[in-house]
Amino acid sequence: MGTASNLKRAAVSLLVPLPSILFYLYFINHYKTSTVDGTTLSPFWSWCVDHPLLLVNALFFFNVNVLFWIISQIQKSHWMIDLYWTVIPMMFVYYYATYPLARYNLWRSRIVIASAWVWSLRLTHNYFRREKWQWGVREDWRFTDMRGQYGKHWWWISFFSVYASQQMFLVGICLPFYIVHSVDKPLDVWDFVAVAVCLCGIVIAYFADTQLHEFVTRNEKLKELGKPMVPNLDRGLWGYSRHPNYFGEQLWWWGLVIIAWNLGHGWAFAGAFVNSMCLAYVTVLVEQRMLKQEYRAEAYRLYQKTTSVWIPWFRSSAFARKKDT
Repeated sequence: MGTASNLKRAAVSLLVPLPSILFYLYFINHYKTSTVDGTTLSPFWSWCVDHPLLLVNALFFFNVNVLFWIISQIQKSHWMIDLYWTVIPMMFVYYYATYPLARYNLWRSRIVIASAWVWSLRLTHNYFRREKWQWGVREDWRFTDMRGQYGKHWWWISFFSVYASQQMFLVGICLPFYIVHSVDKPLDVWDFVAVAVCLCGIVIAYFADTQLHEFVTRNEKLKELGKPMVPNLDRGLWGYSRHPNYFGEQLWWWGLVIIAWNLGHGWAFAGAFVNSMCLAYVTVLVEQRMLKQEYRAEAYRLYQKTTSVWIPWFRSSAFARKKDT
């Protein structure tokens, strides 16, 4: 990919959220002005004030589902939604924190926002490291597979399978951000337990992704030299879990659920639950893909028999017997 094309994609990705940002800033300014002047809000603006969850869904629909989809048709790639998984949750947390009717414990809000920044920076760093510090090099391989599967119908199916589905996932898993900024309750021990779970998840995901990156980089060099590639990563955290990066990511989201539950809104677990079920399905797809690669199929089958799927645990004795032979 050339420098000009890379810069073009960078510019598009930085500008694309502006419609929602500008609309929200105008809305907040309009609300503050009406409050100072004592004027009555129009029915539309009153609806916006009274329905934060509906408004965020409307903004997501038009700015992400529609605009991202249109751009993807022009670029013939759905790469941008992958990058924005690291950005949209940050936009959500600030949206809920600055909403006109928001009420919350200031320190809980600060802790959650700070933790969210750590999570987002970690995931953004991993995205660009994986893509060799370029914008839009490729789309997610699952989208590429579906493009081949649906053929000429992919252009409209992608609206639902890539974008509308992301709305359910992202709005759902970010519900704890809404709860944090809807309940003003003093901090207690459960907040610190939840933050500890969140930070453990971030640390695990960081080291797991770093180990994976180093493994992929070594194999790329071996391939360039014409040498046999190492079939499987089974060292470090990957020696205790086949998907420690997924496990770490789930800890982050379920840590936020603990905060929501402690604030009396356990129903907010729904988003994290759906996301976990989706990731379980993705795990199956990833492992099927690994087994289709001839040079690593046998080693990966043994890996499946001896190593936990998500939750880190000690390898089974079958691995020890294999090593001895």
